[in-house]
Amino acid sequence: MWSSPLFWIVFAIVLFWALGAYNRLMRLRSAVVQAFGGFDAHMVRLVALLGEFSAAQAVQQEGGGLRDGGAALQGATTQLGASLAVARARPLQADAMAALATARDVLQTTWQGAMQSDHDGVWQARWNEHARQNTQAIVLFNEAVAQYNAAIAQFPASLLARVFGFNAARGL
Repeated sequence: MWSSPLFWIVFAIVLFWALGAYNRLMRLRSAVVQAFGGFDAHMVRLVALLGEFSAAQAVQQEGGGLRDGGAALQGATTQLGASLAVARARPLQADAMAALATARDVLQTTWQGAMQSDHDGVWQARWNEHARQNTQAIVLFNEAVAQYNAAIAQFPASLLARVFGFNAARGL
C-alpha cells in the first residue's frame, strides 16, 4: 500500500487541499481582524469626540462639575473604551464583541439623553457624522465575519477548522 503510486497521488492531493484550505481560513481570519481595525479607528475618534463634549460641558457648568447626564455619558464612554480594549485584543471572540455591542448601545442611549442640552445642534451633527462612518465600518466588519463564518462551516473545511481551533466570530 505505501509503495502504491495511487496512494501517494491521493496523499498529495489531500495534503495540498488541506494546505490551501488552511491558508484560505487564515486569510479570512486576517480580513476580519483588518476590518475590525477600521472600526476600531472610528471608535477611537468617537471616544475623542465624547471627551471634547465632556470638556465643553464642564466649562459651561458653573464650578466645572458634570450634571447627572454628563456623568452618565462619561461612564458610558469609559465602558465603551474598556470594551473596545478587550475586543481589540480578541476581535474574533464572540463574548468580547457582544460586550462591545452592548457598550455601544448604552452609549447611544446615554448620548440621546445628553443631547437635550445641545440647543444649536453642533454636537449632534458631529455625532451623526461619526455614526455614519461607524455604520460603514460595521458593515465591512460584519461582511468579513459572515465570510469567515461561512468558510469555517463548509465541509470539509470545517474539519480543519475544528482541528486548528477556528471558532465562529460574532458581528456587531
